[in-house]
Amino acid sequence: MITTVTLNAAIDKTYYMARFPLGRVSRVKQMYAEPGGKGINVARVIHQLGLPVTATGFLGGYNGDWIRMALSRQGIAHDFVQVEEESRLCLNMIDEEVGVSTEVLEPGPSIPDRAMEQLSAAVGRLAARSRIVCFSGSLPSGVPSGYYAELIGIVKQAGALAFLDTSGEALRSGVQAVPDFIKPNEDEIVQLLGEEMNGEAASSSRTLQEKLASLQARGMAGVTVSLGAEGSLSSFDGSLYRAAAPRIEAVNTVGCGDAFVAGMAVSTAQELPAEERIAFATAVGTANALNAKAGYVKASDVERLLREVSVERITG
Repeated sequence: MITTVTLNAAIDKTYYMARFPLGRVSRVKQMYAEPGGKGINVARVIHQLGLPVTATGFLGGYNGDWIRMALSRQGIAHDFVQVEEESRLCLNMIDEEVGVSTEVLEPGPSIPDRAMEQLSAAVGRLAARSRIVCFSGSLPSGVPSGYYAELIGIVKQAGALAFLDTSGEALRSGVQAVPDFIKPNEDEIVQLLGEEMNGEAASSSRTLQEKLASLQARGMAGVTVSLGAEGSLSSFDGSLYRAAAPRIEAVNTVGCGDAFVAGMAVSTAQELPAEERIAFATAVGTANALNAKAGYVKASDVERLLREVSVERITG
């Protein structure tokens, strides 16, 4: 089994509109409402890829009840800790005329110490019967920056692998606990490593290779840095890989990073070689962009796109 942890779950609402001008009334052509938050997106994609998964984290209020009900309808197992304050709404307005997405994200509930203790116990219980535990997303109010590091320690003690996909201080603190896989984007790697690294020059730079090697020297088995249109750069088991995703006409790019993490978790659980793990995760992340709703992939899309992914070993 794979477990996903979403500390700041949400109801994700996506609005498709012909135009979304500021300061005017806009009519919605189509709306989708989904249980969301990065870890829940990861769980849904893992479920769609056919592996058993359980979603955990914090949920509160009527929005939390709706998220539980929706996950049950989708066939996704869940084991969330209840909090008093309302879980958040996250809105994504898509302007179809210009192809621009605008997101509005609520902060979410404040989490009391007692709830964090309950979740730590739940993570330990789930990790004991999981191959991988994925931690994804931001920290809600009341949760200290070192909480991910604490949970990663619990997972490793239980004998499972820990994946971490977050940013800022939560990422800097989390890597101190040596997760088995992290997936920073360009901005997040700048925050983590303190250096500007952009585009093709960055992906081939000696500095970036050395920095990725330094992260692996701390014990992290896998690191993938998303480089936008340039693809990604990954370090696994002492080797460096560059991946290029297929060119597509994207419908909605929200959730592609979460789908990538799901693909990496599935392929890692299946014990595929590093190059195949990177290729599969890239195909899954790309497949997400072909769907109107975040955190959705079709197996047929993944299979087709996988044949078009290019992965090149650079060093090692």
